[in-house]
Order: sequence, then structure tokens, then C-alpha cells
Amino acid sequence: MGRAGERIGLCNVQRRRLSRPPRAGSNIAFIKYWGVADPRLNIPLNNSISMTLGALHTTTTVEWDVAGRLSADEITIDGERAAGPKAERVICHLDLIRHLAGDRRFRACVVSRNNFPMASGIASSASAFAALTVAACTAIGLSLDRTRLSAIARRGSGSASRSIFGGYVEWERGNDDATSVARQLFPAEHWALRDVVAVISTAEKAVSSQNGHALALTSPFNAARVDAVYTMLQEVRNAIALRELERLGPLIEQDALAMHAVMMTSRPSLLYWQPGTLEVLHAVRRWREEDGLPVYFTIDAGPNVHLLCEPAFERELLRRLQTLSSVRTVITSGPGGDAEVIDQHLF
Repeated sequence: MGRAGERIGLCNVQRRRLSRPPRAGSNIAFIKYWGVADPRLNIPLNNSISMTLGALHTTTTVEWDVAGRLSADEITIDGERAAGPKAERVICHLDLIRHLAGDRRFRACVVSRNNFPMASGIASSASAFAALTVAACTAIGLSLDRTRLSAIARRGSGSASRSIFGGYVEWERGNDDATSVARQLFPAEHWALRDVVAVISTAEKAVSSQNGHALALTSPFNAARVDAVYTMLQEVRNAIALRELERLGPLIEQDALAMHAVMMTSRPSLLYWQPGTLEVLHAVRRWREEDGLPVYFTIDAGPNVHLLCEPAFERELLRRLQTLSSVRTVITSGPGGDAEVIDQHLF
């Protein structure tokens, strides 16, 4: 790290720029991350497992101003200049990367763009901080492997540690900054599972996931959920390995409901669901139990519902979702690859 910082320090006559920005996919967690054992390092209470999404992603460009023209970091997200807590969170992550590079003088120009709604329970922070980590580290001259990038991304957003990798990914709780990292279980091509997101609301949620994590320990159900997760992890790994949705589905539904039970019973209580959320949940159970449609739900920290199905049943699922009045739109995705650089520069 020190050598990288020294090398960058010599380049103070020009701006260092990342000419090919990274794009990172969001992810949908099968076994959830909720609550932290170490808030400073974002070390979770339990392992989590997710699928990186190929069609929902964030693209980010970072330019470090080594010439000293900027007096402060400039952050633009989806065409708007970020301010307040949103900007402070990004700046805090940039400070971490400046520290790792060994030079805190450089300000940064950050431009980030999402192709899906932010802060509405579709894991926008996962793709955002994965892309930011890759962009900022590459531009400042840090040559790091994906495991180390995963650890850095975790500091900005826990689930971002998983979005560094493609396919099916497990974030291991670990014990410290070096060991709390994600790893790929299977690549994207292992299983062409479909995630169909029933969007109930695109509004930014009142309590962010970051703030919600701090409340998990106040729920009387939290310890029971964490204990249950550790008995479920191997079952989920096996279901993914065998590509058996009928085994995976009940597990992901159980953990999603358990996580929301923790949220609803924390102090203060968090109630992310809306009436439309319940409409979709009841419909999915009815379609599966009465009509034999093999589809299963999971819900992140928000009102929107992720529905998992095999490709052969996606068209029928989409048709049925169109009959539900509370579903504003539908977003679909299969598994995606690692965070990668692309040719689409943002400025």
C-alpha cells in the first residue's frame, strides 16, 4: 500500500483519471445480512449468500485531482449533485481509499449512474459501493485482488462486498477486516435463475438500511434468527449446487420473513412493507399452491418483492404480475458477472 501511495505522490503535475469506469451489479440475498457485530468495520452477525444481478447495475467514474484544482470532493449521482448524508457516506469511503493509498491530499470527482431505483430495497448501495471501490482504487493506483476489494467495499456497504463477484456469492462473517470478505460459490453460468422484481414503490425509504442495521440487536427475535441462519447456510449452498429451486425457495422465504420480523420488532420498529407488498406475497402463495407455478419470494429492506423462478416460467409470472394493481412496474434479471470495466465514460 505504501509503495502505491509513493508512486501516486510523484504524479502531481497532472490529473489521474480512470478512462474505463467499472460497472457492478446489484445482488439479491438468499440468506440476508441484517445487523452488525462491529459497526466500524461493517462486520455482520452472520454469513450471507446472494446472486449478483446482471441487468441491475451501477456505473461509476472517479477522477482524482492530483493537480489540486478541487477544494472538496464533488459527487454526482444520477445527474444530481449529492449533498448531506448521501455525500458524506461517499466521502467517508473515499477517505478510506486515500488512507490506503498513503496520500490524503487528493480530492475526487465522482460521477455515478444507476439503471434502477435507488434506496428502495433493490440493493442499490451494493452495486454503488462495489463500483465506487473498483473505480477509486484503480484510479489512485492501488492494484488489488478481488478479495481485498471485497473487504474495502464492505466498509462502504456490507452487501457491496458480494457485488465485487459475479454469480452466486457468499460473504463470510469473518473476525476482522481481513477475513470478513466475500467469495464466489458458483459463476453466473452455473444456473440461469431469474429474479423478477415486483416494484411496489420507487420512493426512497424513510430509514436507510445502514441505519436499520444498528437496530437489529434491539429485537427479541434477532438471536433466534441468527442461530437459524447457521443451520440453513449449508442447505442453501447445496440447493444452489444442485440447481433445485424447490429446495432453495422455502429457505429464502423463511429467512426473508425472519429478517422482517426482526425489523418489525426492533426499537424503534421498522415497517418497510406496504399494502402492495402483501398483495404480491399472497398472490405468489396462491399461484404456487393452487396453480402449481414454481415461484418463490424474498424481500430486502424495502417494499419491493423479488420473485425467483426458472426461465421457463418467467413469461407466465410476468403475465400474472400485470394483473396486480399494486405492481407499478417489473424488472427482470438473471445472474451477472464480476464487477468489470466498460467503455462508457460518464464525463
